[in-house]
Amino acid sequence: MSDIQTAMALLIKAFHTYSGKEGDKLTLSKGELKELLQKELGDIFGKTSDKAAIDKIFNDLDANADGTVDFQEYVTLVACLTMLCNEFFTKK
Repeated sequence: MSDIQTAMALLIKAFHTYSGKEGDKLTLSKGELKELLQKELGDIFGKTSDKAAIDKIFNDLDANADGTVDFQEYVTLVACLTMLCNEFFTKK
């Protein structure tokens, strides 16, 4: 697989590693999202133990306001973080 295909497979795997532990296997609950952020993106988000911060991230991601984060909403987070990291590392 190419590097991009590998990255896509890893994003899919990470999502499904955490989804479904508390309900629907195709979505992330707030608790599942918190675990994903802590374990997979801890270097970016820190410990994410602040409940208000977790609530804000969750509510901002839950675009359709159904109380869960689906795969499309998760990919939006990853894409935005990737853009921010790219901007950070390409600033002159």
